Amino acid sequence: MKFKNSPKYRWVIVAACFLMVFTALGFCSSNKSIYLSAITEALDIRRSLFSINDSCRFVTTAIVNLLFGTLIMRFGPRKLIAAGFICLIISTLIYATATNIFLFYIGGCFLGLGLSWTTTTMVGYVVSIWCKEKKGTIMGLILASNGIGAVVATQIAEPIIYQEGNLFGYQDSYKLVALILAVVGALVVFFFKDKPAGVTETEKPKDKPRGGLSDLVAMLKTPRFCVALVGIFLTGAALQGVSGIAAAHMTDVGLDTGYVATVLSFHSLVLSCAKFLTGISYDHFGLRRTVLFCDIAAVIAFLCLASLSSSPLGMVLAMVYGAFSSLALPLETVMLPLIAGDLFGPESYAQYLGVFVSVNVAGYAVGAPLVNLVFDLFGSYIPVLFVVAAMLVCITVAYQWVLKDSKTKAKA
Repeated sequence: MKFKNSPKYRWVIVAACFLMVFTALGFCSSNKSIYLSAITEALDIRRSLFSINDSCRFVTTAIVNLLFGTLIMRFGPRKLIAAGFICLIISTLIYATATNIFLFYIGGCFLGLGLSWTTTTMVGYVVSIWCKEKKGTIMGLILASNGIGAVVATQIAEPIIYQEGNLFGYQDSYKLVALILAVVGALVVFFFKDKPAGVTETEKPKDKPRGGLSDLVAMLKTPRFCVALVGIFLTGAALQGVSGIAAAHMTDVGLDTGYVATVLSFHSLVLSCAKFLTGISYDHFGLRRTVLFCDIAAVIAFLCLASLSSSPLGMVLAMVYGAFSSLALPLETVMLPLIAGDLFGPESYAQYLGVFVSVNVAGYAVGAPLVNLVFDLFGSYIPVLFVVAAMLVCITVAYQWVLKDSKTKAKA
């Protein structure tokens, strides 16, 4: 019990967050694309209709994140994390037993609730309380567990999903994930502590939870805030929309499912390093250069995916996509808390972070069905991949203006 009151206990909290993200994102989000073909073929569901499941998840997450400040102050991180794991378990059990599309939509809502309280926003809040220095590096380290978790999850799930002669192998995979979530959730909640010793109700950090509608209206009067919102929304739509169909697209162009699983595992390994290195890059080179690097990586990844084929060159491009898409994905995780803090100051951190995460997730909700709608209309994802690549170029220019404008005003 004395160790729980020691300053060193923050490393137990960091480890708990690492394990939480490893499991929640690794097993419930990052490897979702490997389920797409299996589920839609087994139940004869159109991909665009099935992708509304992701929209349900993202809309739920967007709404819950707007209320994050109020919920965290009322219940504390530990109770919300416990509720998050319970929701994730319910979601995977629904996916394991669903026989019609509407049940998958309900599962998506529970998935959105669970990830809201176990991933980026929660990690950002916990790190802001427990870690006063090198926040970028520590946040990058924790969120890097997403990639490691996805490697493990993909290697476990892919053989189960596509086991020979079993069209419904994905159900067995989801049942196993539910068991893993139950064990990890119990461990995380047991070791978690809401705040460091000596932090009382009246000594909480200055970054208070976001206010009401009047605060949001005031934010919208700031040009750089509006441009940042649009950029975050479109970036979320592009990155999540494309990552959700990457495995299916690779299979569509003729790549072997085993090779696709290898590409996704490689992607996840690079992602684990990319998030950590993104945090270090922020601490050493600043926000503007780090964002520029991630945006360029996204454009390269989209163009590589659009150029895939079953040829040896196509196989190489698939690996290149796996690497560069990993370098781009920190834009929707590690970078959101850092953008909020740098653009608007630590005193407004929680206020802007809640809105940024909600808008980013709203982009996810729009991106997934639109990308799959293109497939239903044209029988290929290639047209939309070129469109999102061009869109990311425009977003890159806009981001650089916003960050330059913010830096100039800060100096003034």
